[in-house]
Amino acid sequence: MTRNAQAFITPLTFQTLSGNPVHTELFSLTEESEIDHISLADRAELLVIAPATANIIGKIAAGIADDLLTSVVLATQAPILLAPAMNVHMWANPICRENLEKLRLRGYHFVDPESGELACGYEGQGRLAEISTIVEEIRTVLSSNDYAGKKVLVTAGPTEESIDPVRFISNRSSGKMGFALARAARRRGADVTLISGPTALAFPRNIRCLSVRSAEDMREKVLENFKEASILIMAAAVADYRPTHPSTEKLKKNKGEIQLLLERNPDILNETGRQKGERILVGFAAETGNLLSNAQSKLLEKNLDLIVANDVTLPGAGFEGDTNIVKLLDPSGKVEELPCLLKEEVADRILDRIAQLRKR
Repeated sequence: MTRNAQAFITPLTFQTLSGNPVHTELFSLTEESEIDHISLADRAELLVIAPATANIIGKIAAGIADDLLTSVVLATQAPILLAPAMNVHMWANPICRENLEKLRLRGYHFVDPESGELACGYEGQGRLAEISTIVEEIRTVLSSNDYAGKKVLVTAGPTEESIDPVRFISNRSSGKMGFALARAARRRGADVTLISGPTALAFPRNIRCLSVRSAEDMREKVLENFKEASILIMAAAVADYRPTHPSTEKLKKNKGEIQLLLERNPDILNETGRQKGERILVGFAAETGNLLSNAQSKLLEKNLDLIVANDVTLPGAGFEGDTNIVKLLDPSGKVEELPCLLKEEVADRILDRIAQLRKR
């Protein structure tokens, strides 16, 4: 902590809440005779400064090392991530912008501030990014860059098929698996486009995101973006059927029964499978029985390179949870069974398997 940081909150508070030591002095000794700032610099895998004020950004850009933090910055070989936070006019100041650009050119990583009400009373850009956003960027910096230069197209979420202006047919997909795949691919250097049906999830930052509603909408956007992609991961739960004659007015309740006639939606996975060429195509199979045989049939029928199969009746493998239990199948007959993992972890395991396919 810098001296100014300690004016806002005490080191004792941080140490108590985190259960970790808080370093403040440049020349304190740790672990016998180790010099503190050198020890910290050497063992860091990543150095994060949050919030990064205009002052600390200027000092780093000028090569000043007059306290513990700036000395660690100059001494470390680890990547450095800055999360700026300051007054809106300070953020826009040409001197600050020059310092930021200088550090960007030297390979420093940034999480830009957000817009909103600032502590000084002003409105505008300068507020510290959300902690979840900073953590996501930390994960990106620490991830491998094995998908650099690859264009990855991911679909996610359900589709909604209108019955009338207020009712629709849908399914229980939350979009979490598809969103996790998009974030994981972006962390690993890919240029990601995410096409999502209706979901309560917030779209990830730094990813091109397209919203759709129906299966027809999904098909249109997939085909528009398919040609540019080298990898297509179809995690969306696209409705198989839609009402044949959706009403233009709300259907009124009456004493009799109503019959709803359904027709098949387009099979997007089958269509892209016929056109994939050199692209890698990954599909999903959410089943309630005969998991492996159904998934194997879908894999071959749709001309997929990999299929991710899960039994949604198993605890921990459903649509709306944060975990999943999947099996990965490829045309060679190889089946990789994964234990119950967070969907974020499943996403990376799927990308690992795709990376192996790319090397063949």
